[in-house]
Amino acid sequence: MAMCRAGLLGSRLPHPFRILCRQMSTEPRVAVDRLRQSGLLRTQGLIGGKWIDAYDGKTIPVHNPATGDVIANVPFMGRNEAINAISSAHETFTSWSKLTANERSKRLRKWYDLIISHKEDLALLITLEQGKPLKESLGEVNYGASFIEFFAEEAKRIYGDIIPPTIDDRRLLVLKQPVGVVGAITPWNFPLAMITRKVGPALASGCTAVVKPSEYTPLTALAAAELALQAGISPGALNIVFGNAPDIGDSLLESTKVRKITFTGSTAVGKKLMAGSASTVKKISLELGGNAPCIVFDDADLDVAVKGTLAAKFRNSGQTCVCANRILVQEGIYDKFASAFAKAVQALEVGNGLIETTVQGPLINEAALEKVESLVKDATGKGADVLVGGRRHSLGRTFYEPTVLGNVNNEMLISSQEVFGPVARLLRFKTEEEAIQIANDTNAGLAAYIFTRSMPRSWRVSEALEYGLVGVNEGLISTEVAPFGGFKQSGLGREGSKYGIDEYLEIKYVCLGNLKEV
Repeated sequence: MAMCRAGLLGSRLPHPFRILCRQMSTEPRVAVDRLRQSGLLRTQGLIGGKWIDAYDGKTIPVHNPATGDVIANVPFMGRNEAINAISSAHETFTSWSKLTANERSKRLRKWYDLIISHKEDLALLITLEQGKPLKESLGEVNYGASFIEFFAEEAKRIYGDIIPPTIDDRRLLVLKQPVGVVGAITPWNFPLAMITRKVGPALASGCTAVVKPSEYTPLTALAAAELALQAGISPGALNIVFGNAPDIGDSLLESTKVRKITFTGSTAVGKKLMAGSASTVKKISLELGGNAPCIVFDDADLDVAVKGTLAAKFRNSGQTCVCANRILVQEGIYDKFASAFAKAVQALEVGNGLIETTVQGPLINEAALEKVESLVKDATGKGADVLVGGRRHSLGRTFYEPTVLGNVNNEMLISSQEVFGPVARLLRFKTEEEAIQIANDTNAGLAAYIFTRSMPRSWRVSEALEYGLVGVNEGLISTEVAPFGGFKQSGLGREGSKYGIDEYLEIKYVCLGNLKEV
């Protein structure tokens, strides 16, 4: 758990970097100049190992959500670029998959080393285009790099099997082989880690990839791809295209050369990708939306529960799929928890992520801000109490005050919808059975959290919750060595861990017959 907490919350910034960040927070161009000098500010797509513009010359701006400044203009690519990226990945698949597992492992390890050696610049880039505090960005770099390191090691452990034959002159073998070209569609909230969690196992298993990052945060993906090329990842094994999302997505779905789709994002888009994959019967893995319950029982350690819930809810300003969406508090501890939690939330400092003391950055865009406002307005109109916050922040733009709503009930939209913002809502419950019923009363099933001192209860409730991930007395549970994925409409398949690489493999049965001596 130590890696989880350090990797996802971040750690203290190195002293020289802190000084530079103070300057960059008031002079944004200093940050951009630093990234240019590092060679990591790439502003073109990547196809076949070559950096290219959109074929028609169209571009789109990438904005800093904290300031509104344009960081860079990047290509607005579409169907033609996507088709060529797919062809490049398909042509490279034969040579990449034929490399020994040991050789692929060495190149992935080199990629990991380069990411770590450039972690401060990558963190800076994440903060500039996504908005999260720099300490969290450093945490994401470490977390994202951990998937490359882990799957570099797993590349050498893709084992087949030998089955005892039913006939004495036969031998039955099981082989695991790479599925082929992978289409990976990734979100903006973790612009590095969501790529490495998919591309790491893909490349380790011998697949090649076409990645479509979010148009809000393409620069981190391009920087990671630059380091991959430096590490010796074969040109064409990793391709990056972005711009016209529907056209690129349709190209990936329609192509018979693409044998797998992996996606992290909304449930609505995931369902469309699932339907679109049917025509070519692709393998598909989906990591979709959540509606995570956080259950605080009367017997919980109050300090542990407050700290854990704070981390589970407010990381990345509430913009994660595993954020605590519904905080269920047993009536015996409700008042104490609500008071302590509201006090902790009120102390969260909001600001530009480049300022060292900032722990809450902006929301990604105006649409995200308006959604949060709408859900809070609906809840307060139906009787919810605003314990802290509840409005746009005085900093303006897309900053929103860290908010706690009390006495929320299931009639409010905020109880059933994923808010994706810095709003915590507290619901009372009486019994363990009631808490489980409320927690499971949703189509989502990604993450859930429990706070209790009772070991028997932790077992009972963990097993009863219909969720793919359960944290007990801990709000930060993601790690590269454990499987990540959801139940119900929160997705299909698993990412990370030894289970994650199976998503990129086909199983082949080989029967060797007529082995008797003549």
